[in-house]
Amino acid sequence: MTSDGAALLDNVNTHSRPSDLRITDLRVATLIGVPFRSSIIRIDTNQGISGYGEVRDGASKTYALLLKSRLLGENPCNIDKLFRKIKQFGHHARQAGGVCGVEMALMDLAGKAYGVPAYALAGGKFRDRILCYADTPRSPDPTILGERLLGRRKLGYKFLKMDVGIDLLWDVPGALIAPPGARESTTTMHPFTGIRVTEKGAEYLAEQVATIRGIVGYDIPLAVDHFGHIGVESCLRIGRTLEPFTLAWLEDLVPWQLTEQWRELTTALSTPTCTGEDIYLAENFRPLLEREAIRVVHPDPATSGGILETKRIGDLAEECGISMALHMAATPIATLASVHIAAATQNFLALEHHAVDIPWWSDLVTGLPNPLVEDGYIAVPDTPGLGFGDINEELFREHLDPADPGFFEETSGWDNEIRRDRLWS
Repeated sequence: MTSDGAALLDNVNTHSRPSDLRITDLRVATLIGVPFRSSIIRIDTNQGISGYGEVRDGASKTYALLLKSRLLGENPCNIDKLFRKIKQFGHHARQAGGVCGVEMALMDLAGKAYGVPAYALAGGKFRDRILCYADTPRSPDPTILGERLLGRRKLGYKFLKMDVGIDLLWDVPGALIAPPGARESTTTMHPFTGIRVTEKGAEYLAEQVATIRGIVGYDIPLAVDHFGHIGVESCLRIGRTLEPFTLAWLEDLVPWQLTEQWRELTTALSTPTCTGEDIYLAENFRPLLEREAIRVVHPDPATSGGILETKRIGDLAEECGISMALHMAATPIATLASVHIAAATQNFLALEHHAVDIPWWSDLVTGLPNPLVEDGYIAVPDTPGLGFGDINEELFREHLDPADPGFFEETSGWDNEIRRDRLWS
């Protein structure tokens, strides 16, 4: 080769030959306090590039490890093919964590291989920065909660969320009617608890929100979550009482599976209704969307299927005249996956940020603006894959789960896990 040819190769990424790329390994590191517990997936390849994804808060890393034998030797750029191969191993809520985290890592790898950001693989972007809504720690004192929300606003956040529910009512005489043991029964589905909110209880909650609105103002979107395990009748009572405060949405009033109850709520209330964080795959969002049973769809990309599947959910919602917000409580890795979805989805509204109070959160990854959230927005990275340079290994090690302290240790025990996955005879 001539010296000119050698010099030319100096400017070529010889570690990116997409057609020859193959998956060689999958490893996991589990962190705590980021803001909750998350397992970070790293998928390695034969060309020395790695992709990162995240198993959502509270989900077992086993959901990711069982997929390893199904991915080894595959080209990670075949994202749709591999997603179809592994999606049967996910399910609603935390059980989807492995599939979703792997899909994020595949998108990270494919973007790095092709030299493009993940949003480009999802069809391009509609916006250059992503509006974040700040979740806020609860307090039974509305003045304290109002001041916390105002603090978020002073940090530059332009969309806020808080919790308002029956946790505030248990010790208020005449606010709740409930059968014995209902307060302790946290696993009973909402329609079956027998808990009823009285008119006094609903008015008490309205007084709380009035105090908070008086502090934070009426000119900023304020969403409400965590009402408690109550039936649709009590949800209607609360929803009607809160209408004067023009809330951004009422979130997860009843379980997502109850499409007709959601439609009843949405038809009766002027405040937008919102759900979706526990739903897996676009096909399972269809009943809510096609019945126009909600006004805001709220998938969590670490549950709904990853980047491309969540983009599909947004597009389905758009066809039904429904906006999409994104639920997220994660490290910058899954947050960046959400940023690319938000950039590529026309009807996107806002992305949850649950780590406002963690000063080192942005330091978990390198190569991006720090802090990652500035003036209430995240800038959409134009660098390949998810867009960050690398993980901060030292900081990762500081926040490893003491109950599971391994740092991307070898996982060869999962290489030959038994496979007989065909879904038809």
